[in-house]
Amino acid sequence: MSNPEIVEILELTAKLLELHNADPFKIKGYSIAAFYLDKYKDGELQYMTEQELTKLQGIGKSTAGKIVQIAKTGTFPELEELLSNTPLGVMEMFNIKGIGPKKIAVLWQELGIDNLHELELACLNGAVAKLKGFGGSIQQKIIDSLAFLKDQAGKLRMDKADVVADLIITELKKSFEQVEAAGDVRRKSETVDTIRIVVGTDSPALLQNSIGEIEFLIQDEKQSSPFVWRGNVQEVAVAIEIVAVKPERLVNELFLETADVEHLGYSTESGSTIWQQAYYQTAESEEAIYEKAGLPYIVPEMREGAGEFTWSETHTPDQLITWEDLKGILHNHSTYSDGQHTLEQMAVRCRDLGFEYLGIADHSQTAVYAQGLSIDEVMRQHEEIAKLNARFATENPEKPFKILKGIESDILGDGSLDYPTEILASFDYIVASVHSNLTMTQEKATARLLKAIENPYTTILGHPTGRLLLSREGYPIDHKVIIDACAEHKVVVEINASPWRLDLDWRWISYCMEKGVLLSINPDAHAMEGYLDMHYGVANARKGGLTKDMTFNAFSLEGMEEYLRGKLRR
Repeated sequence: MSNPEIVEILELTAKLLELHNADPFKIKGYSIAAFYLDKYKDGELQYMTEQELTKLQGIGKSTAGKIVQIAKTGTFPELEELLSNTPLGVMEMFNIKGIGPKKIAVLWQELGIDNLHELELACLNGAVAKLKGFGGSIQQKIIDSLAFLKDQAGKLRMDKADVVADLIITELKKSFEQVEAAGDVRRKSETVDTIRIVVGTDSPALLQNSIGEIEFLIQDEKQSSPFVWRGNVQEVAVAIEIVAVKPERLVNELFLETADVEHLGYSTESGSTIWQQAYYQTAESEEAIYEKAGLPYIVPEMREGAGEFTWSETHTPDQLITWEDLKGILHNHSTYSDGQHTLEQMAVRCRDLGFEYLGIADHSQTAVYAQGLSIDEVMRQHEEIAKLNARFATENPEKPFKILKGIESDILGDGSLDYPTEILASFDYIVASVHSNLTMTQEKATARLLKAIENPYTTILGHPTGRLLLSREGYPIDHKVIIDACAEHKVVVEINASPWRLDLDWRWISYCMEKGVLLSINPDAHAMEGYLDMHYGVANARKGGLTKDMTFNAFSLEGMEEYLRGKLRR
């Protein structure tokens, strides 16, 4: 039971108590405990005694006892009682943006709504707008949020889909040699609605029997056939398809089960399609399929039917960015703001991974929710960076490693950055990001970003739309206008590699490259383990056709410092 999981349970308890109109002091107690424990980074709560817990800020004896119970069992009696008295459909309303427990209680108690379907109907017939404290604006927000939730249902983020696919493949490889992920997983889609696995076997019946022995797989017998097992993983809604193919046809079927229909339908010079080539002619490799079709080879990530053959007219697969091409890790957080590890720990791990530089970019002073750095704290961090850099230079002068002084500066409502000019000038680089007031029209959001881009101290535009995949739709922006402005002002655009974000969307990478805008694959790491999220960012970048020469953090340390000096001279 990790610290975040314990915090999540406390937050859920506070929400349910508020939903049931419980004692405000009790609600406040759980909320305060969750607030302070969310910031606690000095140890694992699950191993602490009740007495140790009471010494932590915001934790009383009663709450400490609950935390001990949570750590042991994952729950506690009061929470179980609240859950038993709350319909599942009402619980699902907590996922709706724009309404909290009090408004959900009104919907439940006054309109008798206890599921999302009835809530949608009540919004569409105007009943919700008539409730006190709601009105047309909130009703429309609920409609929009319900539409978003419906669209995302049955999907998994890339990272979660990878875990599920690997779990299935590991089990199947106990009985079969040829087992490969296909479809969305192999194409590295940011979200996955079907996990497709291809298995080479001469006995589909043996495959069906083997799948039946995997306890966590639940078959949909009506949708399955002798050659395609369909179902899902226990407690995971995303669809699973396991396809039996003849071993000699594995290459062809893997290709056909991976590529999007638009890619398969691409016409060759002979007037046929690449689908026909792959379907009718057995191939020894996917490269051979393209060669026989008279087409350039396209890597699996790019087989979307989204301009990849146009891309191939001026580029080759070996130009695509890889993990090995990355020389530094930018946009990271330490315990100076809301990170879990110290600056020194973050730097040493970065160096040990073989990188040449770490760009630390803790939150700025406006981000109070994330312990953003005051000006005094900025100066203190810069002093520590100087000392660490001196140490690193001494430890290994032949292979230099350096910490770059950055900040993730909040873009305020009017588009300005949240430090005075002399402080902005003290950083090596600045990631400018929006974190507040996310409900904006396209016109307002675009204007807000444009002003930040025009600021001469902005180096990187962070997570441009603020989206959280399957959780929060990003604010609308005019991508072309924003990218054009970045080109004019020499601002780098971030591909935020967190699997929660993958923002900039890969579909806009080609336009960035066309306009000469560099892209930076940034993990937004809040812990040392977060560095590895750059694997997702690399996959997303390759999907959009990003080349090494257009990747900002593929610059060497020397090249990066030269670029940043030039930027600051503007």
